[in-house]
Amino acid sequence: MHTGLFHQIDFSADGKHLSHLGIPFSIDRSPYYQVKVPVCRIRNGTGPRVLLMAGNHGDEYEGEICLTRLMRRLDPAAMRGEITIVPFANRPAMMAARRRSPLDEGNLNRAFPGDPAGAPTFRLAHFLEHELFPRHDVVFDIHSGGTTMAHLPCALMEKQGTPAMLARALELMEGLGMPFAFVAENGATAPTSMAAAARAGAIGVSGEFGGGATVTPASMALTARAIDRLLIALGSVEAPVLGPHAAVDAPTQLLALQSHDQAVFATRRGWFEPAVLPGARVKAGEVAGWYHDFERPDQAEETLRFPADGIVISQRLHTDSESGDCLVQVGRLLTRAEALGG
Repeated sequence: MHTGLFHQIDFSADGKHLSHLGIPFSIDRSPYYQVKVPVCRIRNGTGPRVLLMAGNHGDEYEGEICLTRLMRRLDPAAMRGEITIVPFANRPAMMAARRRSPLDEGNLNRAFPGDPAGAPTFRLAHFLEHELFPRHDVVFDIHSGGTTMAHLPCALMEKQGTPAMLARALELMEGLGMPFAFVAENGATAPTSMAAAARAGAIGVSGEFGGGATVTPASMALTARAIDRLLIALGSVEAPVLGPHAAVDAPTQLLALQSHDQAVFATRRGWFEPAVLPGARVKAGEVAGWYHDFERPDQAEETLRFPADGIVISQRLHTDSESGDCLVQVGRLLTRAEALGG
């Protein structure tokens, strides 16, 4: 009773049910403490099986807000199949307004396939990959840039699974209505939720819907529209639950993020001044920004240059930077054929 993860979810029950995952973790103030992760199950007979997840990182709020709203609004009679909602997957991180859990410093999106006898984050990852993901056809994991990154609103998928799964993931991702989407190549053994979904036999779709550990009307509108469009495309619902929404005015533009060479990293302590904003179309060699050394104010700033052609996907928000910090990333323009290719 001191390890593992416990729940009382009845996966066969119709209707709407709110439950919790319980992860025992003895702490000084509470020897029989359990991490409680809310889970909402909504079922109406047979049909699509969809898992909607947010809070993989605790300081990414668009998905957390939209999924709790969806929990309240969605009537089982107005849908078919199964929808499982995990709005705060790494709940300790969410409650602490942090990317990682304060209990074990666990980054859930780097913890898969997990460990049933490990620290709480790894026990949760094990349950998700081995118990929850396999019960679903599609896993939609909603992210944003978090506290330190400004991120271009993008849908996301990884090159994972069989060719048929990859093609379906691309179709669903393009159907979210996002202006951009990027395809990541992290490998089949990656510790991410998308790789875990593929290993569990589910189609994984994700995205970065905002940044800066805040929400805006624009980021919330994009997130809500993406959730509704996914559920409609899968046949889970017939009409928007979080809408109405603005029409999609342009097809999704595909980008590739294939290498660390598409990013600029700090290699020493410094203060970053960006030259452009996310969404800018850039060429290799163009100025990405300037790196200042406030400990040597008499020295000229270092000019940083983009390492590749493409569109700026993300950029560090905190000016104060240290060696190893990612300052900017560039997504390479990608054709649909390339996205499906080997």
